[in-house]
Amino acid sequence: MTSVQPAPTELKIAKRTPEGIVLAESAARRLARLAEVEGHPVLLRVAVDGGGCSGFQYRMDLVETGEADDLRIETDGQAALVDPISVPFLKGSEIAWIDELAGAQFVIRNPNAATSCGCGVSFSIL
Repeated sequence: MTSVQPAPTELKIAKRTPEGIVLAESAARRLARLAEVEGHPVLLRVAVDGGGCSGFQYRMDLVETGEADDLRIETDGQAALVDPISVPFLKGSEIAWIDELAGAQFVIRNPNAATSCGCGVSFSIL
């Protein structure tokens, strides 16, 4: 009687930066699709600006190149960029893509946010 060994399960964990910011696989898949449609690589630039209804707000743009001092977060060959001033506000955050009945968008899951507005674009920190 022979024993059948199950195939080892491959676990894929997003690479964490020293600041703990992660680009989720959902966001990497969306960036890959956008690059395919555009015909060239695209990067997601994430920044935190003052303002919004809760004190700070996220700004996200698609760009082709980054700045020399940007923090680059990569998953599956796709990348997000964070400027050095925004990094402390985003420590431990996950950048993800959601596609729900209410809409599809990049989102920031930020453990530092004490409160956030209903649309998820602005937040406050204690």
